[in-house]
Amino acid sequence: MEKKFEELVGKPNISPLSIDILRQISLILKGQDNGCLCSFVHESYESLLMIERWVWKVLSSGYFNEWINDEHYQEFFYTIASFNKNLILNNDDIELSVKTALLLSVSTDQVSSIFKQINQTDNDNDMFITVASLWFDNHSCFIHYNPPAHAFPITDHINQYILHNYILSKQYKTYLNELSQSVISQSVFTAKMLFYIRTCSFSIFSYINPNTHKIRYTADELVRWIRDEYLQIVHIHSRTIALWSKKLLACMTQLISFVGGLCWWDGHSKKQIKVLFVTEQIIYDHIEDLIRIIDYRPFHKEMKSVRSNDETSIIDAALMILMRMVQTENISWFFRSNVSIQNALSTLGEGALYDEIGLSVYGILGKVLSDEQLKNLKIANSMGVFFFNMLEQAWHHPLKKYRQIRIEHLLQGNYIII
Repeated sequence: MEKKFEELVGKPNISPLSIDILRQISLILKGQDNGCLCSFVHESYESLLMIERWVWKVLSSGYFNEWINDEHYQEFFYTIASFNKNLILNNDDIELSVKTALLLSVSTDQVSSIFKQINQTDNDNDMFITVASLWFDNHSCFIHYNPPAHAFPITDHINQYILHNYILSKQYKTYLNELSQSVISQSVFTAKMLFYIRTCSFSIFSYINPNTHKIRYTADELVRWIRDEYLQIVHIHSRTIALWSKKLLACMTQLISFVGGLCWWDGHSKKQIKVLFVTEQIIYDHIEDLIRIIDYRPFHKEMKSVRSNDETSIIDAALMILMRMVQTENISWFFRSNVSIQNALSTLGEGALYDEIGLSVYGILGKVLSDEQLKNLKIANSMGVFFFNMLEQAWHHPLKKYRQIRIEHLLQGNYIII
């Protein structure tokens, strides 16, 4: 297979590929499950690197517009994007340096060219925007799961541009205002709108969490920019979750993640929470809004063991904000006096496949409930087992960490991973 794949990959250039070559490369990539992906990547590294570079070259050159309506080319790009996402999420055995080389094989000039094409198109549903968004989404996912010790120049370039030209633009505000309506036409969810709200919000969320990146604006300035629309959007739509489309779910997920990331930007600062919630009533309303989201049972059925879909991500993001609220505000009484909130969190914790969701649930309940209330919960026993399992793994880890959490933070109750 390695030889065949190498021969096929040797053919790509800027001229259109034959449908047969596209299909053969796609079939090989689709056939790499988690069991064989590691060996495939190492055996075919040079060929994969050629493909990754070729894709960025095509996207940045304008040639993709010639093939945009061909379903085989569209399928080919979707296949590569799916392969890359699997590479990011499910394969810890592959060296980080290898993943970095494959996934960040793009120049700042190429990225600038892609942004230029997005800005210049008059078609808000241009397939180019949809495909380019997949690559930016994977970049964000990679940075989120692998916070760099040192800033990557390409990551800085992407996110500085996104922040100044998209997030802080009038167009971003326009899209937020459209989402603030109780009834939203599906025609609102264009490729360009999803790029602004889903892709750009996700990009900045992944960018602001590592402390290696420098941003001209403070967290509270960005919170103030998005606050009013964000609170209204969540307040309105948390009451009609059963009516959400997949596209609305994607937007809600990344908006809540974005705000959650801002709230945790500086773990020692309470300022963002004070800016976000200007009255006590807004705090209580938002708690109830977020609880409605995390208690929506169809989301529970779709939860994964990694943050790989919107259902898992939105629950994780809502819990991030709730955890920050209970750490910074005197609101434990609100949780203690509301049995439905306790039950919602307890039920979620029992069924969580994603470790970070379990961590957040246990962390919130441990902070807001009395010892007697904790003992009466169904998950009381599993909470202890889960926590000591984390401690054991952290103790045996060379860096004394569980995932990205240092053992001393576990002992202090700081469980959030962002």
